[in-house]
Amino acid sequence: MPFRIYLFDSVQSHGNLLPLSFTRPVADFRIGITTIRQKWEDFLPGSYSYLPVDYLREKFGCPPPENEIALFINGSLLPDEYTAELISNMNEGDAITDDGEVMAFYGPYGDLLASRWNTVPLENNIRRIRYVFDIFLRNPEEICNDFFRLTSGRESCELSRSNRVIGDFTDSAGRPLLFIEEGASVEGATLNLLDGPIYIGKDAEIMEGSCVRGPLALCSRAKIRMGSKIYGGSTFGPFCKVGGEIDNAVMFGYSNKAHDGYLGNAVIGEWCNIGAGVNASNLKNDYSKIRVWNYYLHTFMRTDLQFCGPIIGDHTKLGVNCMLNTATVLGVGVNLHGAGFPRVFVPSFSEGSPAGGFSNVPMKKFNDIASRVMGRRELYFDEVDKRIFEKVYEIASGFKG
Repeated sequence: MPFRIYLFDSVQSHGNLLPLSFTRPVADFRIGITTIRQKWEDFLPGSYSYLPVDYLREKFGCPPPENEIALFINGSLLPDEYTAELISNMNEGDAITDDGEVMAFYGPYGDLLASRWNTVPLENNIRRIRYVFDIFLRNPEEICNDFFRLTSGRESCELSRSNRVIGDFTDSAGRPLLFIEEGASVEGATLNLLDGPIYIGKDAEIMEGSCVRGPLALCSRAKIRMGSKIYGGSTFGPFCKVGGEIDNAVMFGYSNKAHDGYLGNAVIGEWCNIGAGVNASNLKNDYSKIRVWNYYLHTFMRTDLQFCGPIIGDHTKLGVNCMLNTATVLGVGVNLHGAGFPRVFVPSFSEGSPAGGFSNVPMKKFNDIASRVMGRRELYFDEVDKRIFEKVYEIASGFKG
C-alpha cells in the first residue's frame, strides 16, 4: 500500500453535493461520528492529503506531480472492510469505478488525469455519498459503524445516577451501547438505547429534561439544551448547540439550533444559526415523492424520498419563526427572515424575506459577519477564507434566478 493517499473530488461528486461542497472537500463531510477522511485514516493508515476542486486548494492542498504514484480515493466513498481490502489489493494501474466514475485508483497521477486504468470488478456494492440527502439517509448506519470502531477496547466514563436509561447497556454481542468521553456532562436526561448506541464526545453536554434516542452522535463540546427531544440518526458536530425537536439531522459543526422548533431529515453545514421557533417541513401534504434542487444538473431532481428536510450551506442564518417547505435548499451565506415560506431553492448570498423579496449580500457585509461569528469561537476568518468565499460568490452567481 502506498505511503501517499489523496482524497480527491470528482466533478460529479463535488457538483452533486453542493452547497455543502462549496466550502470543503467532500472527504471533510461529517457523517456518523467522524468525517469521511477520519474514517479512511482508521481503515488505511498512510499520509493523507485532500485533492479538492481548484479554488479550495490554497487551503486544503494541491495536486501531486503527474508522475507521482499514489493511491487516489474519491472523497464520496465510505470505507468498510470490503472496500478497504479491495483497495489494499489493487495493483498499479488498477481502478475501482461506480457508474463510470472513479472511486479509487492506484498509480501515477497523470494516468488518473488521462483516464488510463484497468477496472477492478466488484463483488459487492460499495457505499458512497452520491447526493446531499444520502448524508442523513446513511447517518444512522454510520453512527453505529463509527461507534463500535471508536469505542472498541475502551472504557466509558461513568453515567450520572440522575439519568434514566431505557434498554440494555450492551448489545447481544456484549458491546457497550453508551459511551461518554472525558469531561462530558449528562444530568437528568432520558437515554433510549433500544434502537442504537449513543456517543457523547469530550466536554459535550446533555442538559436536564432532554429525551434522546440512539443512534446518536454528540461530538466534542456540543450541547443538547434543556427539555430537547432528539430522535435517532442525528449527529451534532463539534461546538453545535441544539434544542427543540430534531429527527435524523446532521450538523457538521459550529452551528446552532438552540431553541424550540422542528428539524428533521436535514443536513446543516458549519457556522449556521437557526432562530427560535423555526420549523422546517420534511413531508409534503399530499405524501408525494420529493424533488430536490441539484446544482450539478441545474434543476430539481426527482428522488424516491418521502421525507426530506432542509439542506443548508455554511454561514446561513434563519431568523425567529421562519418557515421552510419540504426539501428546501439554502445556499452559502443566506440571511433569511420574516414570515411566509421562501422558494424551495434560495441561492447563496441572498438576504431577505418571502414577503419583501431578496437581494444580494455584499461581499464586505458577509466577510464582516463571518469574522464576528467565528471570532466568538476564537477562530479567524482569514485572507485565504475570504478568497475562497469570493470564488464561491462568483460561482454561485450562476445559480441565481
